[in-house]
Amino acid sequence: MLKSLSIKNFILIDKLDIRFEDGFSVLTGETGAGKSIILGALALVLGQRADSKSIHDGSDKCAVEAVFDISAYPLKTFFSENDLEYDPQHCILRREILHSGKSRAFVNDSPVQLNILKLLGDRLIDVHSQHQNLLLADTHFQLNVVDVMAGTAALLHEYGAEYDRYLAITSELNGLTEKMQRTKAEEDYVRYQSEELNAARLTDGEQTDLEQELGTLSHAEEIKNALYKVAALLNGDEPCAVQMIRESCATMDSLAPHFPRAGAFAERLRTAFIDLNDLALETDVLKDDIEFNPERLEWVNRRLNTLYALQQKHHVSSVEALIACRNAFDRQLQLIDSFDEEIAALTKRQTESHRAVLDKAHEISLKRKATAEDIEQQIVRRMVMLGMPHTRFGIEFTDRPQPTSDGMDEVGFLFAANKNEPLKPVARTASGGEISRLMLCVKAMIAGYAALPAIIFDEIDTGTSGEIADRMAGIMQDLGQKMQVIAITHLPQIAAKGKAHYFVYKEDGEDRTHTRIRCLDMQEREHEIARMLSGATRTDASFANARELLHAAGITNNNSR
Repeated sequence: MLKSLSIKNFILIDKLDIRFEDGFSVLTGETGAGKSIILGALALVLGQRADSKSIHDGSDKCAVEAVFDISAYPLKTFFSENDLEYDPQHCILRREILHSGKSRAFVNDSPVQLNILKLLGDRLIDVHSQHQNLLLADTHFQLNVVDVMAGTAALLHEYGAEYDRYLAITSELNGLTEKMQRTKAEEDYVRYQSEELNAARLTDGEQTDLEQELGTLSHAEEIKNALYKVAALLNGDEPCAVQMIRESCATMDSLAPHFPRAGAFAERLRTAFIDLNDLALETDVLKDDIEFNPERLEWVNRRLNTLYALQQKHHVSSVEALIACRNAFDRQLQLIDSFDEEIAALTKRQTESHRAVLDKAHEISLKRKATAEDIEQQIVRRMVMLGMPHTRFGIEFTDRPQPTSDGMDEVGFLFAANKNEPLKPVARTASGGEISRLMLCVKAMIAGYAALPAIIFDEIDTGTSGEIADRMAGIMQDLGQKMQVIAITHLPQIAAKGKAHYFVYKEDGEDRTHTRIRCLDMQEREHEIARMLSGATRTDASFANARELLHAAGITNNNSR
């Protein structure tokens, strides 16, 4: 409930502090006194758009602060999700409008984005005005009314989870199908590249080996001649290195008895002899192995040209990179080949989920339709009580072609106010006054089935009077037993039934006029209701009538501030 409202420097209000009661309260005052200004300030703190023109002349900013008791509302999760301090008994909403046109919003002293303030505000107060009556023509609102009465919240939660799963599967399936279509268009290209690279039979290190072999084959004669020469120098017929080392070693051995160091030299020469002899043998073998092979040279050139062409085509510089390209094309082909299986599996899951959605939607639909007759009877009963004895009201159900977030039902409210008048959609048949009464009946009905936010009725009694006004007041008074209700009214029948009565008026200061508000005591209430009955000139009869209205409403000094 709204506990208090503080307004500073807003239009005609320099400073205003109002404490509100629970139950049913009324606000009255002469036309132009500022009731709409107070309502505008409240709308501001609930997240509506701001205008710097709203700032009181001569002020740098205006500020509106509302304090709520939200212990009856399931809002703890909302506060947690938005990282806000949760104080159920003392929740403070604050809005500041600067002269520059900028605005700031706070929840429990934490700055918030305006959309967060509005989301919270929508859950705390329902400002019911003539404009809001347009909701009755909104099929989503109509469906919500039916759901509240049918108690489908738990079923809708289960349905929503399955519906979200269905949407997720459908999105995944659509994405995979689109990807398959794009990839299929490239399939011939990918398959050709894969086959070409696989046909090349690429191996790691191949290019380096071939390039080395090409060098050898291209200089075979030169290499063979060089090896012949080296072999001759090492161990040929002419004096050669191996022979000279052998003779040097023998000479050192002969000196050993007379020259001790000669033995060490001899050992080193023997080691050199062994190495040179091995080299001579290997060189002799190598010179016989080297042969000019034009067929092999041609093959190596062709193979290298193939590798170079593939590298240029795929913009890489090594066989290893070509192998990576080949593997990538192979994986892409595997993906293409697996699309059909994946799509078949997803399609099966989608079909199963769609069936589960339809089954749950059917269960919800049955529950909605089962409560429709009770809704129709309650609305008609209340409308008759409000002076419309020939009212007929119906609920029409139509199946949607596809499930949506709230099921398969399209709901339409049908209404007829007069005898022999066919039922038609509310928006096409009901007048403004009839819509006001119908909306009041709807809210009075669902108040017993759901924890509604506080309601402010902004002159929805326009166009009514007498007994009908008294009955509307009775409905508001009954609503006040279940929730906080504040009615802005010009009708004494409604004003008399308020548990608390607030009077809005203008007060002239030295240089300007200000809007003021105060909570009336019993005597002041009698005077205000007498004014509403007879105008500025109050009579004994109007006072007596005022006292009678208050007495009939059960309002005494004990329960009126």
